[in-house]
Amino acid sequence: MARFLINRLLQSAVLLFGVSIVGFALMHLAPGGPLAIYTLNPTVTAQDIERIKVLFGLDQPVYVQYFKWAGGLVSGNWGYSFFGGQQVREIVLDRLPATFLLMGTSLALALVIGVAIGTLAAVRRNSVFDYATAIGAMIALSLPTFWFGLLAIFFFAQTLGWFPAGGMVSIGDGSLLDRLHHLVLPVVVLALVLVAQWSRYTRSSMIDILDQDFVRTARAKGISPSRVLVNHGLRAALVPLVALAGLQLPLLVGGALVTETVFSWPGMGLLFISVLSTRDYPVLMAILMVGAVVVVLGNLLADIVVALVDPRVKLHDE
Repeated sequence: MARFLINRLLQSAVLLFGVSIVGFALMHLAPGGPLAIYTLNPTVTAQDIERIKVLFGLDQPVYVQYFKWAGGLVSGNWGYSFFGGQQVREIVLDRLPATFLLMGTSLALALVIGVAIGTLAAVRRNSVFDYATAIGAMIALSLPTFWFGLLAIFFFAQTLGWFPAGGMVSIGDGSLLDRLHHLVLPVVVLALVLVAQWSRYTRSSMIDILDQDFVRTARAKGISPSRVLVNHGLRAALVPLVALAGLQLPLLVGGALVTETVFSWPGMGLLFISVLSTRDYPVLMAILMVGAVVVVLGNLLADIVVALVDPRVKLHDE
């Protein structure tokens, strides 16, 4: 177990190192560089540009800038925003809870609904329900997330008035019930694509499991169909879904970015779009690295869980 964790942590560290180099290089290779927002402004003089470069350390070689930034990132000093001078760490960490709330709730909802639909579709294979869920999954996977978000706002917020069109809380309220009311639409929209994928994966996995000899043996022993389905079929079918959850974290992070923008949800996705328009590179790099860490740790956790629940997977590298 210790060797397994050390190997995975080393691989994760190398991967994050590569992501940081590529991201930092792209920021500096962009037209105009990190100070494009200033250099393209005719009211900013060349002397002003030089003073800004010295202030943010941009007058030094790129490799020196990178190592200073990387060292500060590891030590907790993420630098300062180009606009307003606020600490980047405070800006990003202030938005993280909202994003984690949206992603965590969507993940839980997608898991419950997706597994339930997929299991029922496997039990009733080739039925009307099976075909209907297959068509629904294809539609959900074919259309972009922002389209579902706009559609949800139009019908449920503007037309019916059941839910707020955006934001996290109402002005002057902020109660738990009010927050849950604002959470419904973005969570449903973000979870929709995950439900479509997980329902199909669960169906395929359950069909394979239900045709195995150990399931037939359990049925022959007189065990009730519901116990066979839950204790034998579903338990074995959930193992590959754990790995799938880790692999789908990038999809979840990207979907959260789009969903937060559509619903004005005050998380990192909305922050990313905001600072992207102003090219606030210190904040952009922090968001990139936080997202990369979430994805890498999620995949690491999925590997560990799969290794623990599946005896065929060994907790060491061959």
